[in-house]
Amino acid sequence: MAEPRLSGRQAAARRNDVAILAAARAVFVANPGAPIAAVAERAGVNISALYRRFASKEDLLRQLCRDGLQAYVDIARAALDDEEGDPWEVFATFMRRVVEADSHALTVKLAGSFQPTDDLWRNGVDAEQLHTQLVARTQAAGALRADLDPEDLSLIFEQLTSLKAATPERTAQLRARHLALHLDALRAPGRTPLPGPPPTPGEQRARWLPTA
Repeated sequence: MAEPRLSGRQAAARRNDVAILAAARAVFVANPGAPIAAVAERAGVNISALYRRFASKEDLLRQLCRDGLQAYVDIARAALDDEEGDPWEVFATFMRRVVEADSHALTVKLAGSFQPTDDLWRNGVDAEQLHTQLVARTQAAGALRADLDPEDLSLIFEQLTSLKAATPERTAQLRARHLALHLDALRAPGRTPLPGPPPTPGEQRARWLPTA
């Protein structure tokens, strides 16, 4: 079914939303303390237009993280829906798609900088449940090392997100290269037992609480 045609004003508002969110991601991933005026300048919109859409910097940060979580949920759900593919290839494709989406850059830079809303907590729980199911299914197939905890994945993604190079193209190359190393380490059987306890869900969630 075709989407309803937008009026000129509605189309302009949608373009502004896309531009604002793209600018906000670039600005705040580079500098979480940047003022909201820097987002308006980068997006090429009037500051009043930005405030009509987002009442505060916190609202804008929440929307960025909401979009990032949704991307992760969609990727994880697509992997779980693929019940016919080779379990290892499905899992590896999930990992590659998450790294390419770069949603964990938001975790690395923005965690603790605003108060999450109830819907963000719910989306986080959904993401956690989906990747827990994917890990369990891949381990049950004997393709993924048995001592991997689902919470380990978040930290792996954050490590890969930290890789930056002079250009986006070179950054993508380095991340793909080091993801390949991680995937070799994740594939069953693991050669070296993982030391120490895995990160806990409580530790992960605590990072999102604003610091005093």
